[in-house]
Parts: sequence; structure tokens; C-alpha cells
Amino acid sequence: MLTAQTYHPHSHGTPADHIALTYADRLLRRKVLTLASGTKLLVDLPQATSLDHHGVLVTTGGAEIRIVAADEPLMRVTGDLARLAWHVGNRHAPCAVEPGALVVQREKVMRTMLAQLGATVVDFDGPFTPEGGAYGHGRTMGHDHSHAHEH
Repeated sequence: MLTAQTYHPHSHGTPADHIALTYADRLLRRKVLTLASGTKLLVDLPQATSLDHHGVLVTTGGAEIRIVAADEPLMRVTGDLARLAWHVGNRHAPCAVEPGALVVQREKVMRTMLAQLGATVVDFDGPFTPEGGAYGHGRTMGHDHSHAHEH
């Protein structure tokens, strides 16, 4: 079994193998994964890390393992995008922004809210690579932004 204790958001060479992971599965600290080749990889990172599409895990031997965003159930949302984006963001839901559309994970409550706001929602399967968290760094982890407030 290979072991990876380092992650880089960009490759520095030619990856030796790859693994396709959903958005949820791309947040990890310690887990055994099965690579495309069938090889087992123990990921043992120092802290929980959001792995980006095309980022790499680096094995203790120096080999790079490319991360690929796996297809998953998504919704393409069109309509009044500024208003719809505000409501999606207000729910702290991850969202990809495309020309003329928003892409969110397929979820019943989100679909109902978007439909009530007048959006057109189309289901599809594809890789989910939402916008980064606050200030463009990774995903938003929790709701702490270093100040107190009430909801």
C-alpha cells in the first residue's frame, strides 16, 4: 500500500496514477482510497484538507496521484442569477458559476427553494468544482469568520 502525507493544488510532474472523487469525498484527512489502477493509497494528511480537481497527493516515494472530480448528481440553475446566487449563498451551499447558469448539488430542499424563486432547474450528472471559500481559498469550513453574531 502506498502512503501520501502531502497535498499540492497543482502537479509538478506527470502523475503516476489518479483517483476520481466526489466533492464530498475530496474533503479528507485520513482514509484508504483505491486508485484507478487498483492500488490502495493511505492518505494521512496533517489536517482535514479540501482536495481540488487536478490537485495531487504526493506519496512518501515522491509519486504524484492526480485528483479528478468525479461525476455526481447536479442541478443547472438559470433565471435571475444575481438573486438566485444570493439565496444559494445565504444557505452556505457550494456553487459553481458558469456563463448564464449556477450549478449546485442535486438536493430536494434546494430544488424547491429555487423553483419557488422562479428558477429553471435542469438535472445532470457531471464533475462538481464549486467556487472556493471566503477570499478564494478552498471550501468554506464551518461558519466562523472571526467575529460573533447571531442568526
